[in-house]
Amino acid sequence: MGAWLRDRLPEHVDVPGMLADGRFVDAGGRAVREDDPFAPHQYVWFHRDLRDEPEVTAPIHVVHRDERLVVVDKPAFLSSIPRGRHVMQSVVVRLRAELGLPELSPLHRLDRVTSGLLMLATEQRWRGPYQTLFERREVSKTYWALAPLREELELPVVVRNHIHKERGSWQAEVVPDAPVNAETLVELESEVDGRGIYRLTPRTGRTHQLRLHLAGLGIPIVDDPLYPVVRDVEVDDFRHPLQLLAGRVAFTDPVDGSAREFRSVRRLPLAGAG
Repeated sequence: MGAWLRDRLPEHVDVPGMLADGRFVDAGGRAVREDDPFAPHQYVWFHRDLRDEPEVTAPIHVVHRDERLVVVDKPAFLSSIPRGRHVMQSVVVRLRAELGLPELSPLHRLDRVTSGLLMLATEQRWRGPYQTLFERREVSKTYWALAPLREELELPVVVRNHIHKERGSWQAEVVPDAPVNAETLVELESEVDGRGIYRLTPRTGRTHQLRLHLAGLGIPIVDDPLYPVVRDVEVDDFRHPLQLLAGRVAFTDPVDGSAREFRSVRRLPLAGAG
């Protein structure tokens, strides 16, 4: 069991120490030991140690709220869901308390460092119909990014390739000659201070797709901590937000059939916190 727990849990979890302290328990409450034989299909329970989390003071702007949906404009550095080192400082935990919605849950992913629109279901009963829209790619999403200009780059361009991300790896990678699973339309919309504001229309939703596609074009997004190279940025350094904005979502409501469209209140370039 010790070997299995070390393989399954992130490196920052002190598995040997927690085993020694009897902090892993089975469904009956018995402490799991290092040398216990692995048994499939059993539950192991534990409570993680939570470090003090740097507070993200930027507000979560509620763009829309009704009986079924909450749409927010998420600031950079705020996690969408409680995960890893970011628990209290997440959209879900903060808004469940602020809005009095204990079942509030996100309908899609938005990276912690990405700003912009995030849709959430107010109750579990509404989660299925709306999440199905994303699974069927029936939600139109538009992003904007601030990135360098390249005179030799012919735009608009559709980037199509195969993206793969290994569990535990910081970066995703393009797999040459593999079947296409990622597609993005890239257009130059305007210029500001010698850089371009690019309109990005993803037709798929792979992890880090937009960041990897722009880096591959030689125009990596400004202040991207992962692409083209991984930079060591402290978790409480909020000075330089990734200049990527989830700016628009549109879809046909699966419950009442109405046309829905929401837009971010933010604009590029995004300002950081001092």
